[in-house]
Amino acid sequence: QVQLVESGGGLVQAGGSLRLSCAASGRTLSSYALGWFRQAPGKERESVAVISRGGGSTDYADSVKGRFTISRDNAKNMVYLLMNSLKPEDTAVYYCAARVTFKLSKPSEWPYWGQGTQVTVSS
Repeated sequence: QVQLVESGGGLVQAGGSLRLSCAASGRTLSSYALGWFRQAPGKERESVAVISRGGGSTDYADSVKGRFTISRDNAKNMVYLLMNSLKPEDTAVYYCAARVTFKLSKPSEWPYWGQGTQVTVSS
């Protein structure tokens, strides 16, 4: 089992950047594919990006392609989400999650979750 804790959220103006971090403890992070998800008020949680166990493969939701970059450092048990060119519609609580296999799949298919970090983009 793995425990996940997100950080790095905050308030940023449209067009700005933020980098989210997710620290893992428990089982070795390299045993899991990792993903970032988000949930805006009144909306369902949606997948944003996923990275394979070794970091060699990534996948992104169409809404963030070209703006967001997911990366990981297995030696430090960390996963990151660099968010550039932020838009007001990116405002949400962002969650880090883990699963064994690499797939940009729906939230119900991810067993391990962090508590989330709020990202607010002002116009």
